[in-house]
Amino acid sequence: MRKVLCILGLMLLTTMCTHSPSGGPTMAVADTAVALATDSPADQQVDQQQVGQPASQQVWIDPVAGDDSRTGDSRTTALRTLTEAWNRIPQGTPLTTGYELMLMAGNYPESSLPNYLESRYGTAAAPIVIQAADGVGTAVLQGDLNIYDTRYLTLQQFQIIPNPPGDAFHCEQCQHITLRGMVLSGGNREAHETVKINQSQYIFIEDSDISGADDNAIDYVAVQYGHIIGSRIHNAGDWCLYAKGGSAYLRIEGNEVFNCSTGGFTAGQGAGLEFMTSPWLHYEAYDLKFINNLVHDTAGAGMGVNGGYNILLAYNTLYRVGQNSHAVEVVYGLRSCDGNTAVCQANLDQGAWGTTVNIAQSQGEPIPDQNIAIFNNLIYNPAGYASQWQHFAIYGPRVPSAGSNLPNPVHTDINLVIQGNVIWNGSSQLPLGIEESDQGCQPSNSTCNATQLLADNWINQFEPQLVNPEANNFAPAANSNLYGAAARPIPDFSWADAPAPPLAPPGTLSNVVLSDFYGHTRAAGGPVGAFLEEGTANLTFSYLPLVVTHHTAVVGRPTKYVPHPVYLSMLSR
Repeated sequence: MRKVLCILGLMLLTTMCTHSPSGGPTMAVADTAVALATDSPADQQVDQQQVGQPASQQVWIDPVAGDDSRTGDSRTTALRTLTEAWNRIPQGTPLTTGYELMLMAGNYPESSLPNYLESRYGTAAAPIVIQAADGVGTAVLQGDLNIYDTRYLTLQQFQIIPNPPGDAFHCEQCQHITLRGMVLSGGNREAHETVKINQSQYIFIEDSDISGADDNAIDYVAVQYGHIIGSRIHNAGDWCLYAKGGSAYLRIEGNEVFNCSTGGFTAGQGAGLEFMTSPWLHYEAYDLKFINNLVHDTAGAGMGVNGGYNILLAYNTLYRVGQNSHAVEVVYGLRSCDGNTAVCQANLDQGAWGTTVNIAQSQGEPIPDQNIAIFNNLIYNPAGYASQWQHFAIYGPRVPSAGSNLPNPVHTDINLVIQGNVIWNGSSQLPLGIEESDQGCQPSNSTCNATQLLADNWINQFEPQLVNPEANNFAPAANSNLYGAAARPIPDFSWADAPAPPLAPPGTLSNVVLSDFYGHTRAAGGPVGAFLEEGTANLTFSYLPLVVTHHTAVVGRPTKYVPHPVYLSMLSR
């Protein structure tokens, strides 16, 4: 049995719990981390909440036998509605006492939930936690949570399944928010976005199951700092998830992403300029690391970049992806103005890229890509499944409008590096996607061109030998041919060519990936993809007390995130 210790700051917790998942990658979370740069201001802004036992007040809620006239300080004096419990938290002032809202087992009808959760200011020492009191998944909210201007809030171990189906969770202008061990469902693509986060910072999604949107299961606009780890993100009509509108400094790791139409994950996409926050006013996405994920059964690209800067897509396993067109894309983001011309103009005056032209009158301005690293991924489309047209979509130069502040022309392939990827996709005649002269990665591009792509990747050279991908086991088989395809070292990023004004603070420059999906240590030259070997059947994790909401990155040396127990393994999948 593997024992993992979780180190946060200077304090060590040894509270242990045992989790015994069945086989397959959906049953475990990765504990990989990316080595931190020693001199990065962004790293220095990573949440530094101290581990401890802050004073907290428990408020109990019983949807069956509770009474809102009671004290709520125990099971026997429980309130009836979450609305009453939330209203007992002081509004508009930093808390000195934390609150734990204990959801007893049962269904919570929409009428028992707050219409709007606003301006509750938890702190690192006094956070707010809403959690299931009687076991994982035993409390079910039958309406959505709509949160505004709230800090240090954790939702833990319960379900949000609106009835009738619809959006589950929305947070705007929030800070230090954690969703852990949650099920959030919009039904059968009946939500618009299941989880929607706008203009927020320090957002952590862990060990959760998020699904059921006609657009995106997870949609981030202008979100900086945080991670999405160890979760299942699926069943959406557009991308499963994306982070756009100036989102930055996010690690998306160890997730299962599947059953979406447009694609799996993209860094960037398109946003209205008025919704972006300074200084992240140029690219759609900065410093996003999409690593050690399993992406499967997406009609469009498994992963991509749409207007990104310093984006890492590495050590992912993609299976049955891109049937509509291509498996991986590096294309333009789009920037519009969605109605608030004054705010769009004010951002342009700061140096933003964009326009004041309404989206109804324009397709938007093309947002370029720069410093994109696509390394050591396994892309495997088995017999009977292939990209319809090409392996990649990499767009050629475009000319932006006058007054947009954009370079002229813009490009998607400046310092685009694609190396060490094993691709088995269709016939040997399937085009790369850059053959036409109006596409990116032309012969004059020294970092990305047809000759280089064929030399630095294994494209339709051999069919990968995996244990049993149809049974969700994507580890290399014994003596697999993948062991002969050595992963390439990934160069670090620089921030020296970031656009200004305004200048966004540097992100994590190191691109070292220490472990695989299951936490197995990676060695130099090891196999590509998310899985080095099959997962451990019995894992023992250290985890934090429920009232502690976030994690500390130790600046100046590689760190490893140690996940909380995979609560969802106890739920029916």
